[in-house]
Amino acid sequence: MSIIKIEDIAFVRFRAPDLEAMKAFAADFGLTQIEATDSRLVYRGTGVHPALHVTELGEPGFAGLAFRAESVEDLDRLAASEGVRVEDLDLPGGGKVVRLVDPDGHAVEVIAGQTLLAPLPLPEREAMNTIVSRPRQRQTKRVATAPSHVVRLGHAVLNVSDFRASEAWYKDRFGFITSDEIAFTPEFSIGAFLRCDRGSTPTDHHTLFLIQGPNGPGFNHAAFEVQDMDDLMRGHTTLKEAGRHAEWGVGRHILGSQIFDYWRDPWGHTLEHWTDGDLFTAQDGSNTATIQDLLGVQWGSAAPPTMA
Repeated sequence: MSIIKIEDIAFVRFRAPDLEAMKAFAADFGLTQIEATDSRLVYRGTGVHPALHVTELGEPGFAGLAFRAESVEDLDRLAASEGVRVEDLDLPGGGKVVRLVDPDGHAVEVIAGQTLLAPLPLPEREAMNTIVSRPRQRQTKRVATAPSHVVRLGHAVLNVSDFRASEAWYKDRFGFITSDEIAFTPEFSIGAFLRCDRGSTPTDHHTLFLIQGPNGPGFNHAAFEVQDMDDLMRGHTTLKEAGRHAEWGVGRHILGSQIFDYWRDPWGHTLEHWTDGDLFTAQDGSNTATIQDLLGVQWGSAAPPTMA
């Protein structure tokens, strides 16, 4: 049994030497600014959670990720088990936080008790005609070029030095369930897509992906869910016209099934737009997959060397 069962990922933290450059990128990417000071930027999505992406002034780099627990009581239990304190969370929405460090030195925060926000409006979805259903009649469809509407943070991916050690650390504390384990050989696995254990409530195919590779531990990418495919494509056009660094996409993954579009921020951190991903319950079990499944696509371009 794990110490607690987290309910979702909360936010990712970065450092950057130029907050104005980050502001410009975040606007193109579709994040909504909720706080801006001389030393920190905080961004929300259109959903109810007050922080998805945090950038603090400093040398460029990944500064950690956070998960959301169901209650402050869960934080008390986690803190007691880990021998640390429950602290106040100094972010919009307030709340409490327990701060940990994983086996590779990644900062991991677990939060609860935040004040939620009113959701921001999304554009009305226009009907889509297919060969079996034609609800849009006697009207045109026009998707204006604009940033995507980031709704929420869906998952993060960490490169780790020892997959089994990291897997045990995260599962023992947070109750993750394997959705797909990546087998390099029948005897040796290099990673796994991990989903939250929310019982019979469907949850994303993965909230965390751990991957052991030749480049050692570090940040791989963070993925933000957008409204739908039209919204993803409008954002793709916006980022392309702004001269942003495209990495991979648009395509549809095999594992997780989501439509994806990967971009890099001004300091090389990979951020993904995605939509239409798989949802599973705790009863749906676990699978084994291959490297080809991991890097392959159902449609779209092949993975670039930077993603391998």
